[in-house]
Amino acid sequence: MKSILALDLGTRLGWAFRNSDGCIHHNVENLDRPKGAGRGVKYFNFANWLDGPGAVNMFDLVIYEDVRRHMGTDAAHMWGGYEAILTAACVREHIPLAWLGVGEIKKHATGKGNAGKDAVIAAMVARGFEPEDDNDADALALLFAYIEKEDSE
Repeated sequence: MKSILALDLGTRLGWAFRNSDGCIHHNVENLDRPKGAGRGVKYFNFANWLDGPGAVNMFDLVIYEDVRRHMGTDAAHMWGGYEAILTAACVREHIPLAWLGVGEIKKHATGKGNAGKDAVIAAMVARGFEPEDDNDADALALLFAYIEKEDSE
């Protein structure tokens, strides 16, 4: 069984993984910076997380939520920075990288591609998980959507 790391990229990084035994773990990592620190600290924190607790080299595949619309320019820039760091880490470690769109993930989780955060959280609770927040729930939903899509092909 493939080990898969699923990431909901952002300053509150939602993550979920299935290990090679089929066990699923999930949570959220706060990548925020201390007051007064430069923006680059968030990227530094993410890169360190990918080399440490979320070490991409421990997985057969890494997937992430492909966001095409952001709440603002700053959010779009931050997400793009996280995506670049993730892509570079996966290339460096020779780990395949895949993505699914937000609507596809939400539709798989709730039946509606435009479902709200509460609906995704409720869907993950219905599966027996207790997500810490919507980022955690999104990472779980992404993991399940990818696994079930892969199993059906």
